[in-house]
Amino acid sequence: MHIKKTYSTFEMAWWTRFETFSFLLIIIFWVSIYYFLDISWLKIPWTPLALIGTAVAFVIGFQNNASYGRIWEARKIWGGIVNTSRTFGVFVQDMVSNEHAEKPVDDAALDMEIKTLTNRHIAWMTALRFAMRQPRRWETTSNHRTNQEWGFRPPEKDTMLECELKSVISESDFDYVMSKNNKPTALLYLQSHHLKELKEKGLVWEFSFLELEGLVQELFSLQGKSERIKNFPYPRQFATLNHFFMWIFVLLLPLSLVPQFAEIGANVIDKSPLIGKYFMWFSVPFYVIVAWIFHTMERIGRTGENPFEGTANDVPISTIARGIEIDLLQNLGEPDDQIPIQFPTKKDTQF
Repeated sequence: MHIKKTYSTFEMAWWTRFETFSFLLIIIFWVSIYYFLDISWLKIPWTPLALIGTAVAFVIGFQNNASYGRIWEARKIWGGIVNTSRTFGVFVQDMVSNEHAEKPVDDAALDMEIKTLTNRHIAWMTALRFAMRQPRRWETTSNHRTNQEWGFRPPEKDTMLECELKSVISESDFDYVMSKNNKPTALLYLQSHHLKELKEKGLVWEFSFLELEGLVQELFSLQGKSERIKNFPYPRQFATLNHFFMWIFVLLLPLSLVPQFAEIGANVIDKSPLIGKYFMWFSVPFYVIVAWIFHTMERIGRTGENPFEGTANDVPISTIARGIEIDLLQNLGEPDDQIPIQFPTKKDTQF
């Protein structure tokens, strides 16, 4: 999916409200302990805590860069699918002809061959987007309660691949594809076999056949790149330890922050008794802000690890695939009532 506009401040705060409330409870607990009990001896020097915070910041930055790289690579792959699909569509229309055929066929037969190849390519995109939406054990972002409450669901969650494929490919192709584990690959095999048959009939010139096979090869390459991102997660040792390191820092921070504010209050109590007495409570908003920043940046990195999961910030592969389908069918000359509509957006989010 893809957010068209930047999160508003309210939406971001609402998205992280449960963690923010946890931070508030943590700091109120520690300030209360320091305020009502004489435990000024319980504190951590800033130097080791600063080292921990610096290390956590570096790891979070690394995670965010890696996650953004995965998202950007996924978007480039599907951008390549867009370009190759359009090229395939126009090549099929122009290269399937009677020009070099030993036994020319009528225009209706040529149109049927072109339509079959085009629809099978649409089926390939459909099968690929369904494959990319299949859940993996490490894809847990959509399970978070603040993500579920938005009600985001990609179209693949509301329909079945079988229903989508039956409407665009023949029964024999459907039976063949459904018998295979990797259905996008099976569809590309059918495309290559079909092109070979057309070449042997003379309906596709040999040079044109090589061009079309080159596009099939490119589609195999793009599919493989997409599968690589889907099936190889962001390394768990980085993701898990980063999450733990962030919480270690957040839990230790009050032991340095609260005594520091208490010390400042003790220094000004002679001049301003009221301010000095309650000054340590000013550590509450400062702690919440610091903890919220570290946690939110770490969570943003986790959210972007799996660009095909189907959450609000993922690559909108459903919209991309449907857009290509509409382009191909319109240029094929299909009537408007036979062309599907684009998937709707929800809360400015494309799926």
